[in-house]
Amino acid sequence: MKTTRFAGMIALSGIAIASLALTGCSSSGAAQSGDSDADGDIRVAFIAGITSDPFFRAMQLGAEEEAEKLGIELSWQGSPSEYSAESQIPFVDAALADDVDALIMVPTDPDSLQASVTKAEALGIPVITVDTTVTDQSYLTSYITGDNVQGGAAAAATLAELIGGSGEVFIMSGSPTATTNTLREEGFRAELEENWPDIEVVGREYAQSQPAKATSAVNTALLNYPDLKGIFAIDGTSGTGTVAALQNSGKVGEIALIGYDAYNNQVTELESGVFTALIAQDPAQEARLALQYALAAVTGEGTDEIEKEVVIENIVMTKDNLSETKKYEYAE
Repeated sequence: MKTTRFAGMIALSGIAIASLALTGCSSSGAAQSGDSDADGDIRVAFIAGITSDPFFRAMQLGAEEEAEKLGIELSWQGSPSEYSAESQIPFVDAALADDVDALIMVPTDPDSLQASVTKAEALGIPVITVDTTVTDQSYLTSYITGDNVQGGAAAAATLAELIGGSGEVFIMSGSPTATTNTLREEGFRAELEENWPDIEVVGREYAQSQPAKATSAVNTALLNYPDLKGIFAIDGTSGTGTVAALQNSGKVGEIALIGYDAYNNQVTELESGVFTALIAQDPAQEARLALQYALAAVTGEGTDEIEKEVVIENIVMTKDNLSETKKYEYAE
C-alpha cells in the first residue's frame, strides 16, 4: 500500500453552487466545457457524514468546484442532523440503486458501512472513502484522510506545553466509531504517554456531533475535576459545545482548550482567546482528490496516478501564528 503525505495544505476558494439530491431535492451538475476531463455523463455520489457540519460544508464546496472542473455530475448527500450509520446507510443505498458510476463516502462507522462497500463491489461501482473509512479496505479505490494520529499528537504536545507539562486533562470526543476520532485520541494519548508522564487524562466523553451533549459532558467534567488544566475537543461540534461550557462556568482563559477543525466561528474564538489552539485539516483538498480518483477509476485514464491511501498533514493554528495560518480557515 502506498501512502502519499501532503506537507502543505491548499487554500480553498469559496463558491456557491446549489446541490441536487439523488431523490431530486438537490444536485450539483457540472458544467460541460471544452476543457472538462469528462463528457458530463459520469455520475458520482458523495455521501457526507453530516451535511450541516462546517467541515463537511467546506468539503462540499471543494467537491462541487472540482466536479464542475472535471465535467462530473455530482450528487452530494447525507443527514443534516445526525452523524450515525443508521442515518447514513439509506443515502448510500439510494445512491447505489440510482446507478451511479462511482461512490465517495465518509463512513460514520467502519463496520456498519462495510456492507455498503460489499454492495458496491457486487455492482462493479468504484468506492473511495474520505476522512473516515471502513474496516476492510481491500476493494477501495482509495482512502483519503487527514493525518489524524499526527493531529492528535500535535494537539497533545501543544496542550502539554501550554499547561507547563503537568496536570489533569479531559478529552471531549465526537464518536466512538468514527475512525478519525479514534485515531486522534490514539495520537493524543501516545504523545502524552511517551513525552509527558506528569499529565493525566482523567476522562473522555462522546458528543455524537451534538454540541449540547458536549456542553453537558464538559459541565460535568468541570465539577468532577476542579483542578482540570486542559481540554482536547476532538472535532468541531465537540469544540462548539466545550466553548459553551467554559463560557457558562467562567473558565475561559483558565483552562487551555485545543480544538480540531477551523470553523469560521472557532477561528474568531481563537483570535479572542477562547480557543488556545486549533488543529486545521483540508477537507476541500480531500474532496478534490476523491473526485479526480473517481474519474480515473471510471474512465480508466490516469489510474496509475491513484494512491491507495493518501494522508494529508494538519496545521496547528495559534493566536501567535494566525497571520500565517488563517488561510486554512474553512470556507462555509
